[in-house]
Amino acid sequence: MDMNTLLPIIVQVITGIIGGQAVGAALKTAAMGQLPKILGGAIGGVGGAAILGSLLGGGAVDPAAAAAATSGLGSALNLNNIVGGAGGGAILTAILGAVMGAMKK
Repeated sequence: MDMNTLLPIIVQVITGIIGGQAVGAALKTAAMGQLPKILGGAIGGVGGAAILGSLLGGGAVDPAAAAAATSGLGSALNLNNIVGGAGGGAILTAILGAVMGAMKK
């Protein structure tokens, strides 16, 4: 794997964790530990960015051509990766919190 492939995933994981932490802080009633928030955020971040990318028609652009044209960090810091990552991380963490909260009852 080269950095053009790995960097967007890293951005998605980090923004997903940030989104998951934000939701975890907002939903104190869920009483989630750090591990579920981090894992939910990271997995949701990658998934959310992939879903947002497909919804916005990201598949129409050849990723190799886009990476060559914008190479480096600029191509990884795009709307799909940041918004999709944070949103996906927040959503999956909220779902995990609701499930964990329901299981404790």
